[in-house]
Amino acid sequence: MNKLVDTFGREHTYLRISVTDRCNLRCSYCMPPEGLNWKEKSEILTYEEIIRIARVFADLGIAKIRLTGGEPLVRKDLHVLVQQLAQLNGIKTIAMTTNAVLLAQQAQALKDAGLTALNISLDTLQSKRFSEITKRDDFDNVMQGIHAALTVGFAPLKLNIVVIKGFNDDELVDIVHWAKDKPINVRFIEYMPFKDNHWQPDGVTSYAEMREQMDKHFKLVPLEMEHGAVAKDFAIKHHIGTVSFVTSMTDSFCSSCNRLRLTADGSVKSCLFYLPEVSLRDVLRRGITDEDLALMIQSAVLMKPEAHPPMEELATVANRSMIEIGG
Repeated sequence: MNKLVDTFGREHTYLRISVTDRCNLRCSYCMPPEGLNWKEKSEILTYEEIIRIARVFADLGIAKIRLTGGEPLVRKDLHVLVQQLAQLNGIKTIAMTTNAVLLAQQAQALKDAGLTALNISLDTLQSKRFSEITKRDDFDNVMQGIHAALTVGFAPLKLNIVVIKGFNDDELVDIVHWAKDKPINVRFIEYMPFKDNHWQPDGVTSYAEMREQMDKHFKLVPLEMEHGAVAKDFAIKHHIGTVSFVTSMTDSFCSSCNRLRLTADGSVKSCLFYLPEVSLRDVLRRGITDEDLALMIQSAVLMKPEAHPPMEELATVANRSMIEIGG
């Protein structure tokens, strides 16, 4: 089968699969404050459907899969899906992004099943702030999840921090100090606009502002970036831990983007901020062939725009909320 190359010459080798739209936290930058109407179970792809779609993607050149949500660990027996994905020809990396609330109980099973990389979302090291932004009192569970992940050997463990001005932008230095002697890659992410998350431009702490904070306290040494990487990566003198910056708003990486998304209800999104989608679920259930499924996936890739609009314009787009798309 042909590779997944868009009209701008970008080859796609990375697929993010949302396994559920549900989450056990209520982070304000991800979920609308009034909540969401969760999808019915029948609307969500089964594990068998995910495996079949993933196999076609792998035949088209996908080598890395990341499981997301919602919160992927609320989906029952996730390690079974991981094990099946790990057996697909061509898949070299299986990663997951989680809030780690349920991770302590599942870390070993996921590692044994073949999960190779792990990102944990944690926007603060202060338990009170954690409760403020997540609307839940699960800080201790998350910290236990981080400890479990390190214990079973997820290294480097990536820690995702959405930086919001006036909320947690005063913690950047403390977080890097906390990770100094741990095999943790701290990833500071610029605050992005999504449906009903009340994003404002003055809430964005830019890459330049973050670097200014870092440079006052640490000697950052640039690391070589892999093709398609979304983060600017740095080692720190005298630190085991590293630091990265995901600069989607002020210095986008669209020109080298190699990722696609499969939503929990079975739609392919070629770009996080691009509205048009190609739904695979219903045609899959009507008995479509793998060959025609591949053609539909390729059509989604050909729809991909060259770049997303500026952040002020993104705030006016009627996109799905982040939790509906998949992190």
